[in-house]
Amino acid sequence: MAQVGGGREQGDSEAYDAEMRQVEALNRLAGPAAGATGPVAERARHRGADLLLTGHALAQVESLGEALTLISRMADTTLPLRSQAVFRADREVLHCVGQFGLQDGESDAFRLPLDTAHPAAQVARTGRPVFLASPQEFRDRFPATWQLSDREGCAAWAFLPLTTYGQLTGVWMAAFDAPVKVTEGFGAFLLTVARLLGRCIEQTYDGQADRALSQSLRSSMGRIGSGVDGLSVAARYVPTGGGLMVGGDWFDSIALPNGRLGLVIGDVQGHDVHAAGLMSQLRTAIHAYAAEGHGPDAVLVRASHFLASLNEGRFATCIYLEADPATGILRIARAGHPHPVLRLPDGTCLLKHVRGGLPLGLDLGEDDYPVSVVSLRENEILMLCTDGLIESGGHDMYSGWLRVRNALTPGSADDLDGLADRLLNAVVAPQPSPAGDLPATSFTEDDIALLLLRRDPSDGYADGTGRHLRFTLAQDQAQGLADARIEFQGLLHDWARPEQVDTVLLLVSELLGNVLIHTEQAAVLRADISGAVGRRRLRVEVTDRSDEVPHRRAPGELSSSGRGLVLLDVLAHRWNIRPEPEGKTVWFEIDEDGADEPSEAL
Repeated sequence: MAQVGGGREQGDSEAYDAEMRQVEALNRLAGPAAGATGPVAERARHRGADLLLTGHALAQVESLGEALTLISRMADTTLPLRSQAVFRADREVLHCVGQFGLQDGESDAFRLPLDTAHPAAQVARTGRPVFLASPQEFRDRFPATWQLSDREGCAAWAFLPLTTYGQLTGVWMAAFDAPVKVTEGFGAFLLTVARLLGRCIEQTYDGQADRALSQSLRSSMGRIGSGVDGLSVAARYVPTGGGLMVGGDWFDSIALPNGRLGLVIGDVQGHDVHAAGLMSQLRTAIHAYAAEGHGPDAVLVRASHFLASLNEGRFATCIYLEADPATGILRIARAGHPHPVLRLPDGTCLLKHVRGGLPLGLDLGEDDYPVSVVSLRENEILMLCTDGLIESGGHDMYSGWLRVRNALTPGSADDLDGLADRLLNAVVAPQPSPAGDLPATSFTEDDIALLLLRRDPSDGYADGTGRHLRFTLAQDQAQGLADARIEFQGLLHDWARPEQVDTVLLLVSELLGNVLIHTEQAAVLRADISGAVGRRRLRVEVTDRSDEVPHRRAPGELSSSGRGLVLLDVLAHRWNIRPEPEGKTVWFEIDEDGADEPSEAL
């Protein structure tokens, strides 16, 4: 399409920019009306899913006619779409280049100068959408040209800007055979469809070269290995948003020396062919650095320098880990990427907080990617994903995490591929939500990459009845206190007595804080839950390598320390201090069905 609206005045340009910002905001808010019930509200809850599926399908089309046909399939009682047309400008004339549902000859007869008082021409000049709720409104606002669209059966119209390659290049008309109200996200819904259509037009213009690149990159990710002896891997990639078949998200599996396994997942900024090209280069570079035998921190440092050296002005988030199948030890380095999720054998899911550095490619002189050590027990699963899995469908990081947790929890760890498929289905085709749940309210133009790593049972069977948590807090990780509290909340998410959860969080904070304040050592925390639901026992141990044994004191009213053992004595059911060959361990136990009796110091 030729660029239109290039001669907009400054006021129009500012208004256009403001409109685009408003579109972004509306896309995040699009959804059912507050308090809406019944079939209309239920249908509105699934508009985000409809857009996701349509965007995926639009990535496969090769013509504008196919694209309009796909869009027409979204029509229903809440979207009474009758016909469509796409207009573009050749020099100063607006004419139709594609249509669906119009009669023979209607589109061919449509040819207007850009300065005509017609809604399509106005959109092409200003970049602002025009919504006409009735034939009377059309007649009142555009009396000179309304006859051009006065078709029998049309009750409302929407004229929306089409943007390709960052420029306003055309107009999409949607005509409806029933009245519609552009409220509560419906306008944002149509604007998002127009954005999808603009992306689809870009794709058809980009030609077969970009499609071949996209298909090649996607095919290469489909060839990821299933793991090594003792470690199983499942991976999924879903292109979303209606752009190329692949964007900036990627994953890889790398065979390392001594039988170890390297896994990487990342996301290059952007969702265009340029992001796909950079992703391919970065993926190859990381694979090479890892295969050379460099540790996780060194791999990310080198990858960051490599991306910065390309001078493309883009960054990438990434997690790289190396796994030892014999011990289950994972050494993880993170560059601005979402934290992993740890699924315990009984289905409990925890956000596993690992230390991290800046995204790759930000040449700020800070090449610090600390390595976190995580021990993966038998039948435990570590999930790595890009933010598209979490935030698609209008979710933020918190509500998206809840959706991921609910999809990952059910089922057996034996079916790794089934878990991966269920996670994707929760995003691509969500089930109806019970009242009060957060619905998927808008469409997110982002790819989804997903990796699941499971440590396989050595004898084909692992006990899935207990829960275990391991956490190491170094002296320079004071912020890790908050991370430990979050992981404990996940560990005790179904504890029968919520007040005991608060007690545990207090005691854990106190014990870890004491190590940070009174020693120069790291704190190693171990938590184990055993027993039947309702009668479970939680045991927490905090070990450090300091030989200084804490003593119970009677702190003054304004004292800032000396309360740790007092709290243990009052709140824990049992506790004690155990000398170690090097250092000491302070432990306590809480019984789920225990009364609030005084604790026993053993």
